[in-house]
Amino acid sequence: MTQKSQIEKPVEQFFDLFQQEFSQALRSDVETIKTAIEKIHSSNGKHIRPLLLLLTAEACGQATSLSVESAVLMELLHTASLIHDDVIDETKQRRGVPSLNAIYDNRIAVLVGDFILANTLIRSLETGETQIVTIIATLCRDMAEGEVKQLENSKNVTLSEKDYFRMLEKKTAALLAACAQIGAITAGADHELQMKCRKFGHLLGCSFQIKDDIFDYFDNHNIGKPNGNDIREGKITLPLLYAFETTPVCEKAGYLEILNQRAFTPGNIASLIEFAKERGGIEYAESRMMEFKRQAIDLIETLPLSEAKKSLLLLADYLVDRVK
Repeated sequence: MTQKSQIEKPVEQFFDLFQQEFSQALRSDVETIKTAIEKIHSSNGKHIRPLLLLLTAEACGQATSLSVESAVLMELLHTASLIHDDVIDETKQRRGVPSLNAIYDNRIAVLVGDFILANTLIRSLETGETQIVTIIATLCRDMAEGEVKQLENSKNVTLSEKDYFRMLEKKTAALLAACAQIGAITAGADHELQMKCRKFGHLLGCSFQIKDDIFDYFDNHNIGKPNGNDIREGKITLPLLYAFETTPVCEKAGYLEILNQRAFTPGNIASLIEFAKERGGIEYAESRMMEFKRQAIDLIETLPLSEAKKSLLLLADYLVDRVK
């Protein structure tokens, strides 16, 4: 049994139902949308967000049919956000396969993303759960703000760590926080437990994103994108940010000039990566990642003992130990 299969075991039946529902979630008579959706389904990832939602529901009492439907909603929203992100970042590959904007063009990709987002909102209304609808609508707003903040940050080579985490919290952390909170809601948890689960998801999201940022500093064909891609897009992530913040001005001037001029040649990107490594950026990012993970584990340890709780603890390990 793989580590991920072991994590899924307490909600195996519900996770299977989610996968069936998700594959059937989108329908369109428009041929281009239909073909695009087929490509999306064929390149699905590990479904970490719905798994987190279902495990949280089970750990808070019991996963239900509403948990499954909510898991579908969150994965649809995540899918729409990835499509839009690829357009904004001009990404041509995701998980090693061509992105929708590479297969078609930006117009089609944006419209398919809009179609999926609209379906997410319609399905959320059909649940009749006002609290879930509110969380999803708020999340859409926060993720859009996070994306705009990231674009603003790409023009600012003096970005602070506070700015970095503010952007991270609006994107990755907000989505995982919503998944964990909604999982608790669908299990009938009280407000205090809902907020505890939301905080857990937020902390997990922070560690998850930092791990993704670290990947960018190493060659890894499993990831489906070239190393240095974040730098190429003007994203100053935690390892490089730490290197700039802890290096005297005279020693970092040349590297700042690369960013100011956006002179992202292969050689310059390699220099920035090496600079981040030499200045301890990777070690610092890993320490922050583990700090968030420890805080997340401390929260979940307060839940009653159950197989789902054990899987949430394993999930926290999995997200920081993964190789892609």
